[in-house]
This record gives sequence, structure tokens and C-alpha cells, in this order.
Amino acid sequence: MKRKVGNGIKLGVNIDHVATLRQARGVKYPSVLEAARLCEEAGVHGITVHLREDRRHIQDADVRELRKALGTILNLEMANAREIVEIALEVAPDEVCLVPEKREELTTEGGLDVAGQKKDLAATVKRLTDAGIVPSMFIDPDPVQIAASAEIGAPCIELHTGTFCNSSGPAARQELDRLVRGAEQGHGLRLQVNAGHGINMANIDDILLVPHLDTLNIGHSIVARAVFVGIQGAVKEMLEKMASYTGGSHG
Repeated sequence: MKRKVGNGIKLGVNIDHVATLRQARGVKYPSVLEAARLCEEAGVHGITVHLREDRRHIQDADVRELRKALGTILNLEMANAREIVEIALEVAPDEVCLVPEKREELTTEGGLDVAGQKKDLAATVKRLTDAGIVPSMFIDPDPVQIAASAEIGAPCIELHTGTFCNSSGPAARQELDRLVRGAEQGHGLRLQVNAGHGINMANIDDILLVPHLDTLNIGHSIVARAVFVGIQGAVKEMLEKMASYTGGSHG
């Protein structure tokens, strides 16, 4: 049974980079499952893993093990690739976030082009929804992409915050404005609005100005912070910051 959570903004922790450490040596540690359990004990609302086509970190067995063991939400990030879609339908995570994926990238770069792939994505959204899995589109805060996500029947979007998080000065202000407008548009279309990518303790206060957010999915910064304070300490620090969220206000 999934743990009941409160009405405030939720935290999903992406534990991909726990697997990155493991795969660097080809050993059995650190355990992805142990990391997930510690995050759960610290109060997270969900665990995210990205099963990439090249299997650079998370492996098929990790996803299956997490599906069996988690007491919170399992969110599977993945490309709209036939093999991975079939695995998702077999394992049946609670949520699937469809993302763009390139073999040469270090991490996901930019949002999914929903408007340019409406037919294929609509078919996958239907298959996932019919299987009881909640599909989400990882997109830039672009009005065209947000509208396209609603048109294909996706109930949820995850706004790509990476451009904002990597900007400064006037450019950062412009990107924050885009995120605010995107969240307002998504909410107006009755989409659940999540956000993620590049969020850390230095920029979380600005992210919390974005309205209508349901869940923040944060990974790299929490795993990196865990080197110094432990993964539960890193999770609790972020949850304390997020506790101030009131639905967003932006002047």
C-alpha cells in the first residue's frame, strides 16, 4: 500500500547517481534499494529512476526490485522507445515520465518535443493509462508543448527547470517567468504540474515561487549533498526548504 502523503508540495528523489557510483566499479554497492529505503524513511513521497536505453546507471533488475519493495510512488523516467515501454508495462510503476534521450548526453538536455511527436506519444500515453500507469511529459515551459501534452491525453507534465537553474541575472528572471506562465497554463488545462532538473539548495527558493506545483523531482544535488551529510540528511534539508511552499507567488 502506498504511503498517504499530505496536501503540500511533494518531493520525488531521483537515485540514478547512486547506481552511477555502483556501475563505475561494476560492483554490487552502493545499493539502489537501500538508498530508496533511506529516502523513504526520511519522508520523501516518491522515488524516480531513469532506465536509459544504454543502461548507463539504472538496470532492469533495479526497476523490478524497487517495484516490489517500495512503499512510496515509483516514477520511471524513460524514452518513448519500444523496448523500454514494454518493460514499463510489465513492471507497472505508479508513474512514467517520458523524456528525450540521446546516447551522447551526460544528462537529459531540454524537454520532449510533444508537438512534433503527437501521434506516437498519444499511443504510448493511452497504453500506459490503460495499464493504470500515470504518464507525464517532461517538457520545456513552452505554451505549444504544454498544449500538445493536454491534447494527447497526458494528465501530467513535468516542467524542465534546467535552463533556469543554469542561468543567472536577467536571463534567470526570464526563465523563471516562463516557468510561472507554464505552470499557470498547465493548471488551467487541468494538468498536474511537476518540475525538475538542476534544482538544488541554492536555487530552490526561486523554484518555490512557481505556482501550482505538485511534485519536485530532484536527484543529482541530493546524491551529491549526501556525500557530506548522508542521504537522509540531504533529503531532510530539501524537505525543510520545501515546507515553506504556499502555492507560489511571483511579483
